[in-house]
Amino acid sequence: MNSQKYNRRIRIEQNGEVQDASGAWVTGWSTLAELWADVRHTSGAEAIRGDAITSTARASIRIRYRTGIDAGMRVVVVSTGAVYNIVSVLPDMQGRVHVDLVCEVVT
Repeated sequence: MNSQKYNRRIRIEQNGEVQDASGAWVTGWSTLAELWADVRHTSGAEAIRGDAITSTARASIRIRYRTGIDAGMRVVVVSTGAVYNIVSVLPDMQGRVHVDLVCEVVT
């Protein structure tokens, strides 16, 4: 496995109960893992939704093989702060070398 391909630091976050600064429990995002990834933008589209133009970009984010990630979680690129919603998780079940995260960012 070529480690140079994994050149972006990302954070995988899950939605759930987190404690805010005052100690109260609120719904929010908490960090599941911080790791290296290969982020590739695969497509983009524009559409009119609610009388506003929105653009949707799809990305494929490859990480080393791990379990416990599912659709509904999100990826944050640490260097840019870009946020991607995980749409689908595609593990390499045969070789167990990597997991491809099909993601979407809506701006």
